[in-house]
Amino acid sequence: MDLQSLETFMAVAELGSFSAAGEKLFLTQPAISKRIANLEALLNASLFDRIGREVTLTEAGKLLQEKAQNLIHDMREVQSSVSQLNEKDVRSLSLASSHHIGLHYLGPLLREFANQNPLAKLDLKFMESEQAIASLLQRKIELVLTTIPSPLPKELAAQVIWKDNLQFVVSHDHPLAQRKSIRLNELTFSNAILPEPGTTTYKIIEQTFHKHHIPLKRVIHVNYLETIQSLVSNGLGWSLLPETMINSQLVQLNVDRVELNRNLGIITHKQRTLSNGARVFCQLIEQANA
Repeated sequence: MDLQSLETFMAVAELGSFSAAGEKLFLTQPAISKRIANLEALLNASLFDRIGREVTLTEAGKLLQEKAQNLIHDMREVQSSVSQLNEKDVRSLSLASSHHIGLHYLGPLLREFANQNPLAKLDLKFMESEQAIASLLQRKIELVLTTIPSPLPKELAAQVIWKDNLQFVVSHDHPLAQRKSIRLNELTFSNAILPEPGTTTYKIIEQTFHKHHIPLKRVIHVNYLETIQSLVSNGLGWSLLPETMINSQLVQLNVDRVELNRNLGIITHKQRTLSNGARVFCQLIEQANA
């Protein structure tokens, strides 16, 4: 049901004539008749009784007349609001972030966004990277800040913002802690505390061991990097963590011929037009990391 059809209906109802309504709307009588016929087909109801030149409302027509004026007003208001929306009008920001980015990168960016757009409504969800990407593919969210997987689904586009250097770490009392350098295969004799299989970080570790023909065994799987950090600090095994998470309770291992990193950034759906809020936030991130 469109605005023009409702306005045509109201003109015919007011004037009691198709030809008079055409004169008022600067349309031919056949054009008026076609609009009314389309509206009647859409509603599956006859709106006018046509007896000779006299046109009167049916019961369905009277009911529509009662509702139509408010519908026309609301549709005009929506039309006006949308047409007046400009690229500087930021009303909301809806995004999903991984827990790691939320803890280590997101705070200052959201504060700056809020300072620049104090009236904008913020909708923030924290999700595992894989869950966030699935929601993006289903178009439930429009913007994701997370670890960028490889390969990336073809429907999505990614922009690298941060590069996380990853380091093998143990606690100070771990047998490998005092070694100046170790070989990768020496890690297999200790427990590994790693993210869940299927995560991008786990795949990086798995591919590294596979490349060197070394089995990855004695693995304890944990959901969050912060939990992994705590377990490693308490001497329960080794892990691979971003440099930003290495604290005084951890010792960084020098593993021969192994340098690893992962890309963090923005992921969007190629076929979805970003809202002003999402577009402005992406620009803010780019400027902050230029």
